[in-house]
Amino acid sequence: MASAAYELQKALFAALTANTSLTTLLGGAKVYDDVPRSAALPYVTFGQSTLRDWSTGSDIGFEHLITLHVWSAVNGDREAHQIMGAIRDCLHDAALVITAHRLINLRFEFSDLVRDPDGETSHGIVRYRAVLEPV
Repeated sequence: MASAAYELQKALFAALTANTSLTTLLGGAKVYDDVPRSAALPYVTFGQSTLRDWSTGSDIGFEHLITLHVWSAVNGDREAHQIMGAIRDCLHDAALVITAHRLINLRFEFSDLVRDPDGETSHGIVRYRAVLEPV
């Protein structure tokens, strides 16, 4: 069986990079699992991914907690907030197609915006919860 977590990440990547509002804010399809050395801010990265058993007595299920990071070097937090809003609009309750699994739901859990220790970079943290079951 295909890895549910990896298939979910591929579907999230496809949705994010196909979203015109988000790619306009980022200046391209700048959503990364592994950031290229030459990547210019702003961009979005995949962060921590947690997988939990969500099975019932009769059905197998998986709960995924997915963290996305937003990075912006524009003075102030406006750009990072706009990018986080575009991600939320793109993903919350999205109907993603995931190989070998059925997405039960994809829900926004929280976002947080902090100033990076360099004092110049805004760092947004966005978490989603997805529940999947094998087909």
